[in-house]
Amino acid sequence: MGSCLHAQRIIISSTRFHARTNSVYIIHASLSRWVESKHKSDYGQWKLSAGNFYGDAEADKGIQTSQDAHFYALSALFEPFSNEGKPLVIQFTVKHEQKIDCGGGYVKLFPDDLDQSDMHGDSQYYIMFGPDICGYSTKKVHVIINYKGQNHLIKKDIKCKDDELTHLYTLIVNPDQTYEVKIDNEKVESGSFGDDWDMLPLKKIKDPEAKKPSDWDDRAEIDDPSDTKPEDWDKPETIPDPDAKKPDDWDEDMDGEWEPPMIANSEYKGEWKPKQIDNPDYKGTWVHPEIDNPEYTHDATMYKFNNIGVLGLDLWQVKSGTIFDNFLITDDVKEAEEFGKETWGKTKGPEKKMKNEQEDMERKLREEEEKEKNKEDTEGDDEDDKEDGEEEEGEDDEEPDDDAGIEEDNNGKPKDEL
Repeated sequence: MGSCLHAQRIIISSTRFHARTNSVYIIHASLSRWVESKHKSDYGQWKLSAGNFYGDAEADKGIQTSQDAHFYALSALFEPFSNEGKPLVIQFTVKHEQKIDCGGGYVKLFPDDLDQSDMHGDSQYYIMFGPDICGYSTKKVHVIINYKGQNHLIKKDIKCKDDELTHLYTLIVNPDQTYEVKIDNEKVESGSFGDDWDMLPLKKIKDPEAKKPSDWDDRAEIDDPSDTKPEDWDKPETIPDPDAKKPDDWDEDMDGEWEPPMIANSEYKGEWKPKQIDNPDYKGTWVHPEIDNPEYTHDATMYKFNNIGVLGLDLWQVKSGTIFDNFLITDDVKEAEEFGKETWGKTKGPEKKMKNEQEDMERKLREEEEKEKNKEDTEGDDEDDKEDGEEEEGEDDEEPDDDAGIEEDNNGKPKDEL
């Protein structure tokens, strides 16, 4: 591929094959083109799937996590390049159709010397980018940049999508050390490496030799020296209840000396403080002077990465089912936008329609099941009422006892036989 990206792109796709010029490099996302790490023996398994709803059954096939509560480690190798002097665009689609509760949806860009069979969470990468969700508190887009062997998290909070549909994530790194994050081909954040990461020391620091003058008065207001506390100000906060009476059965020998309960004093005014007036000696807030940081050195190459050669998925997921697809690495921002329209853009509408139709069908089935259940309950109640009625009718039809109404003596003989 050469030493740098020059009017080229790397596409790692599921089923599409794009071959426009000889400078286009493609790696299919069929599982045979990816390497599974053996660093752990129990990594989760991947499968090729378009999911339960999609826009195109073939075009939307991607690589999908398939086992709950597992780590995943998968990577694809391509011809190495450097992004020196060129934009670097990383783009892919993520679909959390499982209603993800906690798990990653990001990718990592590695140098070409990565041992793919041993890739793991501590493997050094260049860039980590994409959504991460865990509960209600963490729903953000990671943009982590490795600089001089240290990973630096972006200082901004970028919210990610948390629904079940497919979304397009794009990171653009420019050679002027600015960046842009897009979701669904729309810009959601932008800035510069210098402002939004702590990769370099501060340009300015507080002058260690400077100190606030001892006579510097930074009090905007002071106590009014002419204000005095009124003589009747001090009143207790609580007083004995004047309406309270000692109980008649109070025994001082047994209960001790009786004291009335305390109540809030309506005349209590609180702590007295003098009025405030403008401070005639106020000089304002003292600002610590700054000087150039002797440890700061401008680095115009923070954006540059040599020998980019591996795209990896290094994730943890509590609930599996995420589908990754349409991976693109290019130096052409416009091409990335067009590629997003050709792939995600064409299938997003049909995908949402299919999902809505499935939800409508499921809702109707639930309603039918509920109706059927209510019907069975009603019929059961009617049957119970019928049985109760038959029992009552049977009781009324019982033949009368021939001996009914004849009194017996204590020996059990009818009185008329005595």
